[in-house]
Amino acid sequence: MEALADRAVEAVDAPASRPRETLDVRNLGPPKPLSETLELLPELDDETVLVQLNDRAPQHLYPKLDDRGYVYDTVELDDATVTAIWRES
Repeated sequence: MEALADRAVEAVDAPASRPRETLDVRNLGPPKPLSETLELLPELDDETVLVQLNDRAPQHLYPKLDDRGYVYDTVELDDATVTAIWRES
């Protein structure tokens, strides 16, 4: 799982030198991926990049991230849709 997160951060514009937290929501049905991601983000340090592993692009998450001031990028890798979420420094 961490190798997948590493590859995702390399494939998007996320800051690679920052600490990283991985959240695997591939086996959760809606709305759990959205709610778990939004619950975890405020607990993380502003320097941490959250890497969400999902089975589809989290379309409903994007506007909520925009509203909260997060930057994000999504890439398809192997058997996961990976979204890196971070705050600009």
